[in-house]
Amino acid sequence: MALRRIALRDFVIVQALDLDLHAGFTVLTGETGAGKSILIDALQLLLGARADTGVIREGAERTDLCAEFDTSPAALAAWLDEAGFPQDDPLLLRRTVDLQGKSRAWINGIPATAAQMRALGEHLLDIHGQHAWQSLTRPEAVRGLLDAYAGVQVQPLGALWTAWRDAQKALAHARSAQDSLQQERERLQWQIGEVDKLAPREGEWDELNASHARLSNAQALLDNAQGALMALQGEDAGGALSALAQARQLLQVYEHLDESFRALGEVLDSCIAQADDVAHSLQGYLRHAEPDPDALERLDARLSQWLQLARRYKRTPAELPGLLHGWKEALRRLDDAADLAALEAAEQAHGGAYLKAARALSQKRAKAAPGLAEAITEAMQGLGMTGGRFEVQVGRAAEPGAHGLDQVAFLVSSHPGMTPRPVGKVASGGELSRIALAISVTTSTLGEAPTLIFDEVDSGVGGAVAETVGRLMQQLGRSRQVLAVTHLPQVAACADHHLVVSKHRHVGGTTSAVASAGAEQRVAEIARMLGGEHLSPTTLAHAREMLGGARAATAAG
Repeated sequence: MALRRIALRDFVIVQALDLDLHAGFTVLTGETGAGKSILIDALQLLLGARADTGVIREGAERTDLCAEFDTSPAALAAWLDEAGFPQDDPLLLRRTVDLQGKSRAWINGIPATAAQMRALGEHLLDIHGQHAWQSLTRPEAVRGLLDAYAGVQVQPLGALWTAWRDAQKALAHARSAQDSLQQERERLQWQIGEVDKLAPREGEWDELNASHARLSNAQALLDNAQGALMALQGEDAGGALSALAQARQLLQVYEHLDESFRALGEVLDSCIAQADDVAHSLQGYLRHAEPDPDALERLDARLSQWLQLARRYKRTPAELPGLLHGWKEALRRLDDAADLAALEAAEQAHGGAYLKAARALSQKRAKAAPGLAEAITEAMQGLGMTGGRFEVQVGRAAEPGAHGLDQVAFLVSSHPGMTPRPVGKVASGGELSRIALAISVTTSTLGEAPTLIFDEVDSGVGGAVAETVGRLMQQLGRSRQVLAVTHLPQVAACADHHLVVSKHRHVGGTTSAVASAGAEQRVAEIARMLGGEHLSPTTLAHAREMLGGARAATAAG
């Protein structure tokens, strides 16, 4: 896969740009301030970098960026499938930012998050910046380079470290809080014992109130049941059942003359049957129901207990069962926290798992360190540091951590016979830049990203060293797509493709443009890089000679 096309609309000082890119080694050159890094800034934004309204061209409402990559490798196809994006060919990415700061992104036409764009970008591009040497002074960056070279993943060790730290904290907390934990346990045990005597059940409070209301009104219930039964089965003609039966009989006499009488009679039959059932139920109720003052007294006592405990603990009576359950759970947690033997065993188990994995990681780092040192030393020889030596030192860190037990340091001697010293103490900024470039070239072969971008990593070098830089990038371009922003004519002469960035001033403001340089345009641009804006026959001849030498070297290689 490689970057085939990029389109920008209203980005910084670019009004509109549609640029086709090709395989091999491509350079971007231009005068200072022309915007040589705009393409790289656009790609970083497109692939999830933080967006703000400052990237919108003055006078425009939004910026719109698009990029097209061809052919998807298996790893990327798996990522797209898992993330739910279609596996189209070419792969199309788009991102917009408007004046309100709202950012939107799409992968193959499907909306995507910035995090997804960043994750996808790791499969597509590997960018080496002009200040890469600064990372060589940061322990985490140095360690990350060695881990990448060793092909190890630190994330699983980080999870083991977190688990160990949590176990250590739990044990330390339990040890320091034993007295207060014991007091809390005793308080909870007393409260649980008091409420456990009541043994309140969930929903029991409502049941008790319903039963109390029923027993308190037992005589009234009996009187009303008796009255209802008399209304249904009264011996005089006023009884409801008797009246219903009379009405049914009157209709039955003439139902052969009018079908509606038959239908109405059937309804009355149903009413009589239901009223008869009610009467039987009332008879059963009256046989078994009677006032029970003893049961009412017991209910009064239990309700009083509920109310007393509810007032004591400032809860409603219905909350007592949940309160008791919560106390028991809290006591269980306290018992677990007070179990020092279990906590010590857990801490030892997590610590053992971490240390086992950390020692295995240390062995892999120690094994990979000489190989990385040798590869970078070899790259340094062609970058004006003949006889220089690079060392990767793996020692024990002051404290273990999520990264393991090791402290990784880069040491360098820029001349034969010098004792290797920490990279951060190398005095020359130019040496730092060349060392960073050697590392960039060496480690660029480690990743899977098919497109490598070098943003002025050749800063601080020149002459024969610059030519070597160009050869190295040209060599990388044979297996991967390489884009480089450079100010060195020696590097530009080695490129397979040359893009020239120019800035134009007009009434509406200033805009930047990028154009592919033809043969003569390329000669003129390299001559400008050699001698400034005023082209002379000498600089033009030198530019042609430089391009010819690069072509000859390529053919010989």
